Amino acid sequence: MIQYDIIKRPLDTEKTNIQKERFHQLSFEVDRRANRIEIRKAIEKIFNVKVSGVRTMQIKGKSKQKGRIIGKRKDWKKAIVTLMPGERIDFFEGA
Repeated sequence: MIQYDIIKRPLDTEKTNIQKERFHQLSFEVDRRANRIEIRKAIEKIFNVKVSGVRTMQIKGKSKQKGRIIGKRKDWKKAIVTLMPGERIDFFEGA
């Protein structure tokens, strides 16, 4: 798998901003087939930083209803990446 196929998009919510400030952690939506080692290598190569840890979780898609039509959002995988002290990604800092 190519690094840019593993990392789909960064997650930017209030909770991820608190994690970034307090715990030096960033959150990404990643490919469901990727494991922690592949995610770590992709983040280190794309953003040129050192990663100290990766936690992953499978997120179930929510059921949604519009009138009589019932649908379901897709299932996806979330990765919380902890950076080494002193490391930062300028993309998230707004620089």
